[in-house]
Amino acid sequence: MRNLTQPDLALLAFAREVKRNAYAPYSEFRVGAAVYASGEIFQGVNVENAAYGSTLCAERGALMAAVAAGCKEIDAVAVVGDSESPTVPCGACRQALTEFNPQMRVIMGGRSDEVLVMGLDELLPEAFVRGYLDQDEEQGDEA
Repeated sequence: MRNLTQPDLALLAFAREVKRNAYAPYSEFRVGAAVYASGEIFQGVNVENAAYGSTLCAERGALMAAVAAGCKEIDAVAVVGDSESPTVPCGACRQALTEFNPQMRVIMGGRSDEVLVMGLDELLPEAFVRGYLDQDEEQGDEA
């Protein structure tokens, strides 16, 4: 776990602020997220769908907003959910975020004042990354 900084708290505030816009009629578990990329902040919320597989998590929503704005390197993500304890990103979000910075800072909060700060590589050790795809090409060339 890492030390909480003022920029962490600021990013967490953006995630808390946007959480109220979440669309969660099925789970009633609202989540807000904010990513810091290229000096800008991008927000996202969870958007549920009756076809559950079509649901989008807040972290991926914020990530998509950053990418749509042209940002390809994400420095940090903050996520806040309706749980009492800090809300951690799901596995799919961890994988999606890894694509843009496996060592990014992850700031997690909930309804309480407790905050966790970790590196994404701590939350998703041994992530599936581009290098695995490159290895397959190299192995194909040797055959």
